[in-house]
Amino acid sequence: MLIIEDEPMVAMFIEEALELAGASSFDIAATEADAVAFAARHRPTVITSDVRLVEGTGPRAVEQIHNQLGDIPVIFITGTPFECEAKNTSPVLMKPVTLNAVMKAFEKVAPEDAGCLS
Repeated sequence: MLIIEDEPMVAMFIEEALELAGASSFDIAATEADAVAFAARHRPTVITSDVRLVEGTGPRAVEQIHNQLGDIPVIFITGTPFECEAKNTSPVLMKPVTLNAVMKAFEKVAPEDAGCLS
């Protein structure tokens, strides 16, 4: 799992929700560059991404990751959902988000083997 989120408390909340949904391995990136670097080192099975980051954007990081590694399911969790591209087919959750909403979105997009291997 790759969590792209620049607010530490929000990242921990998302991590908790994903753990409850069965995920067990996480990288947390606060910048676009860090997200791309983490993904290159450890291919995530699912990505959660904010849109606006302290440096760069989540959607650009996701695009770079997809270009390098192929398609990986994404869940956008953001206070600015209108900034997600219109052609985007990924789930978009509006902040503030609930544990249940994150868990349900993960269950919808996660590959069958995403739990312990993510």
